[in-house]
Amino acid sequence: MELEDFNPASALDLVEEDLPEGDGVLILSPKKRILSSNLQAERLLQVKLNRLQILPLEMLVSEKHLPQAELAFREALEEGIASANLLGEFVLSSNDPIYLNYSVDPLYNPENKIIGVILTLRENTTAQAWTAWSSNGRGIEFDSFLDNLGEAVFSINTRWRIIGFNSRAEEVTGFRRQEVLGRFCWDIFKSDRCQTDCPLKATLADGITRTDQDVRMVNAGGRNLNVLVNTSIFKDKKGAVAGAIEFFRPLTLVSQPAGVKTTPGPPDTNIIGQSPPLAKLLRLLPDIAASEANVVIEGESGTGKELFAKAIHYQGPRAQGPFVPVNCSALAESLLESELFGHVKAAFTGAIASKVGRFELAKGGTLFLDEIGEFKPELQVKLLRVLEERVFWRVGGTQPIPIDARIIVATSRNLREAVCQGHFREDLYYRLRTVPLVLPPLRDRPEDIPVLVDYFISQFNQKYKKEIRGLDPKVLTFFQKYPWPGNVRELQRVLEYAFVFVKGHIITKKHLPELEESQPWPHVVSSLSPASLVWDGDEREAIRKALQKARGRRQVAARLLGISRSSLWRKMRAHKLS
Repeated sequence: MELEDFNPASALDLVEEDLPEGDGVLILSPKKRILSSNLQAERLLQVKLNRLQILPLEMLVSEKHLPQAELAFREALEEGIASANLLGEFVLSSNDPIYLNYSVDPLYNPENKIIGVILTLRENTTAQAWTAWSSNGRGIEFDSFLDNLGEAVFSINTRWRIIGFNSRAEEVTGFRRQEVLGRFCWDIFKSDRCQTDCPLKATLADGITRTDQDVRMVNAGGRNLNVLVNTSIFKDKKGAVAGAIEFFRPLTLVSQPAGVKTTPGPPDTNIIGQSPPLAKLLRLLPDIAASEANVVIEGESGTGKELFAKAIHYQGPRAQGPFVPVNCSALAESLLESELFGHVKAAFTGAIASKVGRFELAKGGTLFLDEIGEFKPELQVKLLRVLEERVFWRVGGTQPIPIDARIIVATSRNLREAVCQGHFREDLYYRLRTVPLVLPPLRDRPEDIPVLVDYFISQFNQKYKKEIRGLDPKVLTFFQKYPWPGNVRELQRVLEYAFVFVKGHIITKKHLPELEESQPWPHVVSSLSPASLVWDGDEREAIRKALQKARGRRQVAARLLGISRSSLWRKMRAHKLS
């Protein structure tokens, strides 16, 4: 009698109330004809089964689990291979799909020939719970639960057959679920640890959960895929190990993606990034470099102002000349004039010999004045005269010396506001600001973070003689949400810190230094702009208020005051503020 001759609904009362619990067993011929079955099988499948009834697999198992079932039956009939603890969605009854674990074993006659299969069915309590949810109108199915997980997941039974493979796993590997179900995991992934120290094998053997295991597998296109793996076992309702499950996520690898922008010049002058704000600035560089115009580079500390100055120098006609940087905030005010212009012997106490200044050292090249906003008013007047007349005098000297250098300046202050507050000369501001460049902070270009990470990892691998492959994806996610008050320089230091302590091939969060994960940097800066603080001639009080509003964070306080962090530190020491 064929399957269609039965009305499964008529048997439901008997199935629900009178049939015994336990494992269901069906003995099937090679043509899927029922040779024998027990009442437990009827209870589990929720239909009445008759001897000699044909059960086509496509009517017994759902389409998404059909390839696994067909493979198990084929191996049992043709090769005598048994498959145990497979998970299947059975659709034989007119009710909702039923999730069961099943095993397929070959059936032998006295002459040791295969004459059929033994199909054993067992309840899967976890899957049935999800089926119950779906039946109650919640609309959640077991497979959809796995499919909606953020990480790629696959599971195996105790015979190493893949019994689960979610949608995220399909995306990451390129394999389709139908291709992998029922096959050995090592035949699919071909990882570098399959034959040696497979974490899934170890977990299945000792039951110990393993986390953050670095594995290289092969995707459907034949390319190596670096992943971070977590493994765990799962058990049946009797407490026996039924298989293992593996969660895996692709790593951020050390490579330079297509479209990454770099600049000509020595390796230490590379500007790395691919974000639209950075790409816009890089498109301007060739024209700026070709000119002799003065340039003002504005940006927060750590955004790469000196790198941009070097890029302009090395792309311009003075590339063969020297690049002379001067950090104006790092020099004592009494020495700054001498450092810039030089001095003659006996020009002041302690001047026991003549000294060449930075303007002379930059002859034929570029002079880069960093933190120009720290110039005192009297020095601003002298710099303005030098720029207008294109000559300067050494301290204590009488002979004018012509300037043969391009001038590029940079500041972390808002010079426009400094002019409005009377701290910076307006005529000098416009003399310097022929070409302004404003560098975006790292928090405004998060798409550059993976590229910068790859670049720094490559550098540190050479420096520390290590072979770090990349970041845990959780670390990259954290990096892209962190506000980076120290910008690119802070990112570089954080990665170097991690290199000191990492032992394996992957940087995880435990390797990072303490970072203020909940630091409300953007909110502090937006609500407390430099304009909200007025010096009023009392520098000490202005610094104290800035530190109070910034909750003691000097980087934030320096930004509020419109000065560099080093300048703030020097002023705090002068005013004896801790």
